[in-house]
Amino acid sequence: MSEESTPAAPTAYPARLEVDYSDEHNRVTTLFRLVLVIPIAIVYGVLTAGATTTAYDEASRTVTTTSGGIVAGLFGATLLMILFRQRYPRWWFDFARELTRFSTRIGAYVVLLTDEYPSTVEEQRVHLEIDYPDADQDLNRWLPLVKWFLAIPHYVVLFFLSVGAFVVVVIAWFAILFTGRYPRGLFDFVVGVGRWALRVNAYAFLLVTDRYPPFSLT
Repeated sequence: MSEESTPAAPTAYPARLEVDYSDEHNRVTTLFRLVLVIPIAIVYGVLTAGATTTAYDEASRTVTTTSGGIVAGLFGATLLMILFRQRYPRWWFDFARELTRFSTRIGAYVVLLTDEYPSTVEEQRVHLEIDYPDADQDLNRWLPLVKWFLAIPHYVVLFFLSVGAFVVVVIAWFAILFTGRYPRGLFDFVVGVGRWALRVNAYAFLLVTDRYPPFSLT
């Protein structure tokens, strides 16, 4: 009698997020977190904001045009590259990944997961990995046209999860002020919501994978 074959373990999703847990948090920086984050938030905003141009037509009316910004540009350009050339340039991917890492460090700081001021270079305690795709072998050239639509169920779930995460962060804010600790269960929930959002972003907007994101916080 032949032995039953053991099913292969599922491979890790191509986008992964881990944040190192700390037993101690700084009460002072926690109290003023939304003020302290302003300078680095401005840097990110300047980096990703669209350009606005004001002009005047022949009737002397003001005409204002605004571009979609670098994030929308990355999505649109990547979609076109996969659709028409079935390529994902490595330097293009590296920039999108580093920008995602930077924004995630800022987000982790805002929701009190870390006390370290967000770095533009260092990984710090926020570990985000995105696997580089082989566009010719791993990506369907037509799927990027509908991924944003296929991900709608995730948007709905993430809306409610984000509301829950906001409440959790408020509770954690008080917990840190009084105890200096971020309750581990609340910490894991907030990281899980961030992990879920990252997978959806990697699928629907960064376009690095055709594997549908799991409905999971882990």
